[in-house]
Amino acid sequence: MKNTKSDTPQKTLHPRNKHNGNYDFKTLTETLPELASFVAVNKFGNESIDFANPDAIRALNKALLKQFYNIGYWELPKTNLCPPIPGRADYIHHIADILAEESNGEIPTGNQIRVLDIGTGANCIYPIIGHQEYGWEFVGSEIDKPAKLTAENIINHNPELKNSVSIRLQENKRNIFKGIIQPDEYFDTTICNPPFHNSREEATKGTQRKLKNLGKATEGKPVLNFSGQNNELWYEGGELAFITNMIFESVHFQKQCKWFSSLVSKKENLKPLYSVLKRVKATEVKTISMEQGNKITRILVWRF
Repeated sequence: MKNTKSDTPQKTLHPRNKHNGNYDFKTLTETLPELASFVAVNKFGNESIDFANPDAIRALNKALLKQFYNIGYWELPKTNLCPPIPGRADYIHHIADILAEESNGEIPTGNQIRVLDIGTGANCIYPIIGHQEYGWEFVGSEIDKPAKLTAENIINHNPELKNSVSIRLQENKRNIFKGIIQPDEYFDTTICNPPFHNSREEATKGTQRKLKNLGKATEGKPVLNFSGQNNELWYEGGELAFITNMIFESVHFQKQCKWFSSLVSKKENLKPLYSVLKRVKATEVKTISMEQGNKITRILVWRF
């Protein structure tokens, strides 16, 4: 098994990431006037928002998607995950680099590149960024029917996405690829942002830590600044169990996908995942480390 690692995380976002540098709130509020009510000068004398306020985060995301990705409609229930867009974009750009390795360094674009997004979520963020940046075609999977309908509503309200992004319902929560990848169907890569907590209690503690880091009190029931439903935030056994299941299942689809990938939030999960990949005889494994603010995460990529 060939295993390549990028152990030193990059201190900045990917060079092609449109969100390098500070947010330009003047331009963003011109793009989306409703964002203005959440913008104020912080203690450092800079314009910013309260990143512990879920409504402010949602407005910021809508502005970013409109300004940088030409997304005119992006509405989702307050209970669903509202992701940090710069980090999500980084994953897409790194996947583009991997696909470029077999094209003499030239990033393949257009709808001939097909990507499967496991657990798309109501926000539909990876298909939005991947299609608007590179023209790729996306199939998303989702186990939650309301989330699927919300994502489809976003797709149907944005003409550029309508014929290039589709969402499929995963009927069996035990399955990841089974029931989604159809016979004779081929994908260039799969992507996934797995639920990384073991339980609701662990997810709540994670939120309390996040709020404490933002200087917010954590008495009582915390408000999730990025929100999130059960299936978006936790899975029995956490991300290690989820990705392990994904690896074992990927064996059965090795001829239908060139690359498989997943985010790995916890560094200590890499060693057991490498062991699983060796066990299933993956021929090539890559680990890409990324640092966004105070958070370090990794992309685990493998193929057969």
